[in-house]
Amino acid sequence: MDTGTHVVMGIAIGGLATLDPVVAGNPEMTQAVMIGALIGSQAPDFDTVLKLRNNATYIRNHRGVTHSIPAWFIWPTLITLFLYLLMPNLNLYHLWTWTFFAVFIHVFVDIFNAYGTKAFSPFYPKWLALGVINIFDPFIFIAHIVAITLWRMGLNPGWTFLTMFIVIAAYYFWRIHEQRKVYKTLKSFHPEATHIFTSPTFKWNLWHCVVRTKVKMYVAESRNGKINYFETYPFEPIPEDIVIDAAKKDANLSAFLSFSPAYRWAISIEEHGYSVKFIDLRYRSKGYYPFVAIVRLDENLQVLSSYTGWIYNTDTLKRKLRPLET
Repeated sequence: MDTGTHVVMGIAIGGLATLDPVVAGNPEMTQAVMIGALIGSQAPDFDTVLKLRNNATYIRNHRGVTHSIPAWFIWPTLITLFLYLLMPNLNLYHLWTWTFFAVFIHVFVDIFNAYGTKAFSPFYPKWLALGVINIFDPFIFIAHIVAITLWRMGLNPGWTFLTMFIVIAAYYFWRIHEQRKVYKTLKSFHPEATHIFTSPTFKWNLWHCVVRTKVKMYVAESRNGKINYFETYPFEPIPEDIVIDAAKKDANLSAFLSFSPAYRWAISIEEHGYSVKFIDLRYRSKGYYPFVAIVRLDENLQVLSSYTGWIYNTDTLKRKLRPLET
């Protein structure tokens, strides 16, 4: 989920914790648990700092080790010890438990969007991306804002947030049901499909879809239960090719391939030598595919420049590639 949603989730967990008599009966514990829940709800995304290094490192590692099973326990332990140094008269068990819950909820909800996470690494190192909830879901965010407002108006925070979480849980089940309907419809149209990818949008009735068979790839949308097709491409596995093999050694393309399961590729001959381009078909927007990886090589297959990330116009791409040119 987005940062704003994780913040309000942290507040909600801090409020929910007042149902715990140990927390509610001690103002210092109430304050510490709220702080722990807020930090815990953000901690798995501390790896966003990797953006400062480069996109390749960020894409390859974001929602990786910081969301893994060991991190579920490391984050609350570090946060609890930090708070204990500031406020030594705390019940460490209850503080750690609620902070752990905040960390776990962060990782758990991230599984349900199209980006996904390596939540069960190192035991299951693959990405889990269920494609059920949008990165920013207005219903979930507004539900939290309403509950926080009711709390500020005087309602009991524990029961208010418990009710909110029950409503949101029901919402998740409904979204899973809707996604399964889209999946089953696509599967009925393409029984030979090897992969079906769905990406939710801001609109409940609209889903981005990619269907992959052994010979073709279909880019479509599901709108009000009706499948609308945009493009159809031949499915072309990456061949054994010296130009692509050279490009795959580049960190940007390597990061893209570690993340994207549905893409097209192309090689073009240009004045500087070759350009290798990959586009992710899952993120179609207004007839354009903005998530790309591009590697430019000279005639000797040495990398001149490369980029991976979100690009919405060619001028921006030229600027991204220019600093690395030789």
